[in-house]
Amino acid sequence: MDEVKTRIAGLISRARSAQAVIDMWTQEQVDTLTKALVWSVVKPGRIEEISTLAVEESRMGNYQSKYTKLQKKLRGALRDMSGQKSVGVIAEDTAKGIIKIAKPVGVIGALIPCTNPEATPVFMAISAIKGRNAVIMAPHPRTKKTNALIVSYLRETLRKYGAPEDLVIGIDEPTMEDSGELMKQCDLIVATGGTPLVKVAYSSGTPAYGVGAGNAVVIVDETADLADAARKIMLSKTFDFATSCSSENSIVVVDSIYDRLMALLQEQGGYLADAEGKKKLQAMLWVDGHLSRDITAQPADKLAEMAGIALPAGKSFFMVPETGVGPDAPFSGEKMCVVLTVYRVPSFEAAIQKVNAITEYQGKGHSCGLHSTDRARIIELGIKTRVSRIMIRQPQCYGNTGNWDNGIPFTLTLGCGTWGGNITTENITWKHMINTTWVSLPIKEDIPPDSVLFAGVMD
Repeated sequence: MDEVKTRIAGLISRARSAQAVIDMWTQEQVDTLTKALVWSVVKPGRIEEISTLAVEESRMGNYQSKYTKLQKKLRGALRDMSGQKSVGVIAEDTAKGIIKIAKPVGVIGALIPCTNPEATPVFMAISAIKGRNAVIMAPHPRTKKTNALIVSYLRETLRKYGAPEDLVIGIDEPTMEDSGELMKQCDLIVATGGTPLVKVAYSSGTPAYGVGAGNAVVIVDETADLADAARKIMLSKTFDFATSCSSENSIVVVDSIYDRLMALLQEQGGYLADAEGKKKLQAMLWVDGHLSRDITAQPADKLAEMAGIALPAGKSFFMVPETGVGPDAPFSGEKMCVVLTVYRVPSFEAAIQKVNAITEYQGKGHSCGLHSTDRARIIELGIKTRVSRIMIRQPQCYGNTGNWDNGIPFTLTLGCGTWGGNITTENITWKHMINTTWVSLPIKEDIPPDSVLFAGVMD
């Protein structure tokens, strides 16, 4: 452990030296650099190379989805940053005499998941540098080559624009010990990964942003455009073979439109498992009571072969009817594969109850969705569920992390609030990677009389 501690201390020292160089950089310098970093990865030739390697090395997901993530999520994050102040005075309220000044956090330790090894490193780099920080990335060992390739392109760009290369450092041969020591020595942790990893981050003694477990549930009611809902559910369920924690794990369908929606989902490539097929899928997905790692983000035909199911041509995801919730009904939990659990309920009120039961079991605080045109129901779902984000008439995994057609901030790290054991319900962005100094100027004294403060309750 002394060797690990010394090695990580060396990386931290390099990163601190690099961060000191840009500590007083201007907003223009920072913004030029973030644009250049994104372009260095998404420009023709490199984006294809990175997408290909990410699939080959992780053995999860598919090329087109990873290519799309790089194109969309990084451009979206850059758009959200554009014109935003992260240097010097970032806000001023003259009426209250408050001036806010942004300061760097220092060295950020970023834990990179193997389910998203292509876009997360770049997002972390530009988010850190937007706040004039340095970042050290600890990738999952399974995707260390992808991380190393991306870091090499980022460092090359830093050098080209006169910035220290050590603003971005990757751990080339990552171990659990390395990641643990990085979390102890850095100034801020951003942990994107499974619940055990996030718990380690929170117990490290270092301030941390973590994510909660996903288990997204989507309601479809009788006011929905069913063809549109079926298409969007399919798109989200099959994107990158469900590597995203936001991918629909379950849908809850109101009884009156259940048969029509199921028919449309089958037209969209869904395979409806019968009782025997459900048993085979369950035996394949859960081994000794634990979700098998071998099924994560695999195509439907591979899962079918593993389960001993004859999958008809043109089918891209499974649908499994379920009624129960909890440990005795494992399909009610997060699956990280192209298996969609389907619940049939008598009413919208029952649908909300089912969503709450499912997310209470797994995924509390993360997200849910609704295909409906009834505004009152949209608001009711928002009030009665304990989740951080609700997607309305949208593909869940597209919308949660930001999309061109919604106002959610682009990110690859989703806070789940205290429900999910996190400190924030927000999408983690560069705004979470700065410190803010409040400067207070004297203003005219403002003391409201008791008749105003206690109006309506004074005896």
